[in-house]
Order: sequence, then C-alpha cells, then structure tokens
Amino acid sequence: MNRLSRFFTPLFVVALMLGMSGCGAGEPGKQNVSTAPATGQPANPRVLIETAKGKITVELFAGNAPRSTANFLDYVRQGFYDGTIFHRVIPGFMIQGGGMTPDMSEKPNGEPIPNEADNGLKNLRGTLAMARTGDPHSATSQFFINVVDNALLNHRGKSVQGWGYAVFGQVVEGMDVVDAIVAVPRGPWGPHDDVPVEPVVMRRVSLLPPATAAQP
Repeated sequence: MNRLSRFFTPLFVVALMLGMSGCGAGEPGKQNVSTAPATGQPANPRVLIETAKGKITVELFAGNAPRSTANFLDYVRQGFYDGTIFHRVIPGFMIQGGGMTPDMSEKPNGEPIPNEADNGLKNLRGTLAMARTGDPHSATSQFFINVVDNALLNHRGKSVQGWGYAVFGQVVEGMDVVDAIVAVPRGPWGPHDDVPVEPVVMRRVSLLPPATAAQP
C-alpha cells in the first residue's frame, strides 16, 4: 500500500463521521505554545511557495520542530519541490504536496525523519505539517497545509495510533491561495483519490532572505 492510500484515509473517514472541529474559512488559528525564536536567535525562516494559483508564504518554527524544519529546508535548497504538485486536496481537511510530479510519479526522496508531533503544536487552520505513512516516523518530503482545525491529527501519545502529525510551520501570507487550491475540481487518478483535475504546480519554492534577529 503506497503513501497516498495510507496517509489520512482512515482519519478522514472518522473525521467525516464525527464532524471536523474548529474554524473553516478565515485567518489561521493561534497556537497555545510560543513559536517565537528565543531572544537573540535568528527570526524564524520563511519560505515562498509560488504556485499556479498564486503565492503562499510560510513561516517555519525552527525552535519547536528543528528536525522537520531542517528537513524541509534541505529539500527547498535542493530545488526538490520545484515542479511538484499539490496532488491531494480535500475540502474541509487539507491540501497535500511535496513529492509528486504532474504525471503523478513520486520523486525519489531522502531518509525519513523522527516525528516531532509531541512538540505541543496543534494542527490548526493554516498550519504546515509533515505527511507520512502509517509508520509515525516515516515523513520525508511530503507535507500538507490544514484548511480547518484538525484536532484528530494532533499528538495524543507515543503509540502508532496516537503519534499524530508534526506541525512545523504556518501560512503567514496567501491563505486565500490555499483556499483556492482546496476548491479546485478533483477526481481519481489510477489508485489515487482527490487529485486535482488540472495539476496545481509548485513552480518555485524558495527560502526568503533572513529577517533581523529577535531583539531582547
């Protein structure tokens, strides 16, 4: 069973039965833990995702999710994401991308990283989180952006069922673009479901110039 068929499918069915919690359209949610860098440390890195639907700027929470942030930035610096697509979009849930080409071929990626979902960050609307298979520690290049508050994806314990999905960033500009992406027509592609009929391509994904270091 591949990454696409395993990721989210059981959770999405349960979520539909229980009803999604939290907000829908609107501004991104607010975390209960601080995501600001420590005093004197560099500002959180920001990445620009230029898509066929517009631009999305995300801020990465390097202090809260160092391994996930470093992993994502490695792929960004390699140009790995350029030309990939948002290959799975589910209204009322999320948009997923970062590993498939427009012909729905999966790009070879690096080694999986440890799951950092126990960092206290929640899967709120507008947050960026690592996609994975049923193995909690299997995340590589793929990520998703929550379009609602998805409490069902949060860390509940260090078991296979409870690990959850690691949040490592937040959309700071372009949430309207995310909403436009999740609204595109979609359908099946071979064994895959919820694939945009017209590919939503990430034309370029780049690290923005660093901001001024945090002040005392």
